[in-house]
Amino acid sequence: MLEIKKIAVLGAGLMGNGIAHVCAQAGYEVKMRDIDQKFVDNGLANIKKNLERGLKKGKITQEEIDAILGRIEGVLDLKEAVKDADLVIEAIPEIVSLKLDNWKEVDESAPDHAIFASNTSSISITQMAAVTKRPEKFIGMHFFNPVPVMGLVEIIKGQATDDETVKIIEEVSKKVGKETVLVNEAPGFAVNRVLVPAMLEAVFAIQEGVATVEDMDTSIRLGLNWPMGPLTLLDFVGLDTTLHIADYFVEEFKDSKYRAPTLLRKMVRAGWLGRKTGMGFYDYSGEKPKPNRF
Repeated sequence: MLEIKKIAVLGAGLMGNGIAHVCAQAGYEVKMRDIDQKFVDNGLANIKKNLERGLKKGKITQEEIDAILGRIEGVLDLKEAVKDADLVIEAIPEIVSLKLDNWKEVDESAPDHAIFASNTSSISITQMAAVTKRPEKFIGMHFFNPVPVMGLVEIIKGQATDDETVKIIEEVSKKVGKETVLVNEAPGFAVNRVLVPAMLEAVFAIQEGVATVEDMDTSIRLGLNWPMGPLTLLDFVGLDTTLHIADYFVEEFKDSKYRAPTLLRKMVRAGWLGRKTGMGFYDYSGEKPKPNRF
């Protein structure tokens, strides 16, 4: 069975740098790639910041931090990132055409033995695998945000994914400190099949004036014991990402119950994408997030 030693992470955003972080912390050699140096630099800075937070809490030593950072290389060239990878984990935006183009290019440059894993939260593993010459080695490896904190990896089998690939990814997931669940491919898999409609319904409630942003979040946080309210979570995930998922669900399921609220679409058009832009259901420009009024 293939032993994973070197991992390429494609994407240095919130998910990508989080995945690079936990992989390097587990002892893997990691190349983290993005399309612009500023994204790579931001990703590396975020990893360092998160590690230093652990240092202040006494959970890690400076020597350990130096070793982890030493195992991560930021790169711009895709071929350089994947040329000697045993495992390629893709964490780019949730846009079907973008992912398909990415995998076609990766397939040409990665070693024949390399396993491909997509961190997609909804898109078909089978569809992505079909544009490569190794569909049996293609799998879904869905981490959750923030990656260093959240304990789950959803492993998704495509139509052609073989059992050996599943076993290898289960072992990698456990080595990076995650529990795993295995699901067969379906839009949204297990978690987002339930979560995304719940978040969309919260937005519909705001759109209809049922409650304020703050009261909706408080209701679900205390009434259902969620660690954060659905609108806070939407800002955390990214309103654009959630809109892509909702539109994909409608296309795949042919069911209007997954439709996106007009308010969500309008906010995305305005560039109100949540924490990453400083404005969403909350305004993050001050010292504390302030709920917006709709």
